[in-house]
Order: sequence, then C-alpha cells, then structure tokens
Amino acid sequence: MKLPLAALLTSAMAFGTSAMAAEKPPIVLVHGAFEDAQIWGHVTAKLQADGYKVVAVDLPGRPGAPAAPDKVSLDLYRDTVVNALDKFHHPAVLVGHSFGGIVIADAAEKTPNKIKTLVFVAAYLPQDGDSLVSMANKDADAKIGPHLQNDKAKGLASIDYSARADLFANGGPAELRKVIPDLILDEPVGPLATPVHVTAANFGKVDKVYIHTAMDQVISPSFQAKMVAATPVRAEYTLPTGHTPFLTDPDGLAKAIEAAAK
Repeated sequence: MKLPLAALLTSAMAFGTSAMAAEKPPIVLVHGAFEDAQIWGHVTAKLQADGYKVVAVDLPGRPGAPAAPDKVSLDLYRDTVVNALDKFHHPAVLVGHSFGGIVIADAAEKTPNKIKTLVFVAAYLPQDGDSLVSMANKDADAKIGPHLQNDKAKGLASIDYSARADLFANGGPAELRKVIPDLILDEPVGPLATPVHVTAANFGKVDKVYIHTAMDQVISPSFQAKMVAATPVRAEYTLPTGHTPFLTDPDGLAKAIEAAAK
C-alpha cells in the first residue's frame, strides 16, 4: 500500500528530527562542593527540551548518594563520574561546577576517550598536583575563606549560615537569597585536600571550554581568568552572575553549555 505524499513527507521530517537529536552528544552534569545534583534541575529540563540526553550525578556523601565522610575520596568521586559516562555509547560533554572541575579533570585523566568536551562552570581548572585547598589559597579575591568551618571530628566542612546568601546568590532575587542557605550542604573534607593527577597525554588532549561568572564571590573572576591563562581552552563564555548560574540564570547557562557542546 502506497502512503500519501503528505504522510511520506511527515515521516521523512520526523526521521530527520530524530536523527538530528541522536547526533547531539549526551551531557553529564557534576555538581561542586556543598551541593548535590538537584542544583541542575532547571538546566537539565532546558537541555532535555532541546533534545539532549542528560545525567546529573550525585557525588557520594549527599542525601541522594549516602556515604560516611571517612569513606568518601576523590577517587570515589572520579569513578562515580566515569560510571555515568559508561551509560552512553558516544563521548559525552562533561560539565563540572566549582570543585566539580577537579572531579571532571580526574575523570578525563582516567577515560579521555569517553569525553567529547569538558565544560568548566565557575570551576577549578587544575594543573597536575592541584587540589581545591591549594587553589583556593591562591585566590586572593575570593570571599569564602573566612566563612569556612572545618569539623575534624565529623570530617565535614561547612559554610557560615549567615554568609551563604551573599556568597552563593549575590545578584539573585530575594526569594532565592531567602532559601539558598538551607540548600547548602556540609561537605566531606577528604577530597577537598586531595591533589589531582593530570597529564598532557590524557587530560591535556581533551577539548575544554570555560564558562566564567562575572560576579562570583566563591571563585573570583580574576582567578578564573588566571586558570584559563595557565590551561588554555577552546572557547570561553561569560555569564553576568554569581557562583550559582544554574539558579540565577539557568537559561543562559544551558545556552552556554549547548554552545560548548557543538
């Protein structure tokens, strides 16, 4: 039985749209310290609406992936991300926010062939031997240092409650500033001080993009620029936000991630 011309055209257009969607790389989102995968909710919805397959990873030690602080390590974070990459048959765009930049760099060192592009969102862009602690100590313009607390008995770091809105939602609406202090989690301290090992042969050969945040109080814009100068990237984008663009400008962040993915 022959199909009418209109039906054939509709079928061809649907196949073309499906083929285009299939060509889009999968995207894996990795949160930073004091966060969990819920931060990516709005960005995930936007990316999925635009035809991307998206996985938002919960690193161990969060409510969504419970683990005792003394059982959490940078290696465990890395392997959690690598396991997420294993779900796809094609190289993924791997996005890391803040401390997540160190985690995705570690994953790229282990499995560079599984990654199409690394996207650093207001993130630490490490060189060999760097850790969050060592890099944060070099960021003279960051405002977070005086507000960090370290509970050695529990193995957890925390941020002063009264400083959280200014640090993480500066420039954001009043409603967000009101709720964000209760969204900030305590963080296992072990991975924060662990040096990451990266080489030119693995991490160095993976495509990289940096998304700057122009009003950042946690990783200062000046330090973001210094990191990119030390480890050049293919492309740079800048959002007019503080440290949490996934909350204050999710559409702008999704657009930048999609530009990086092309």
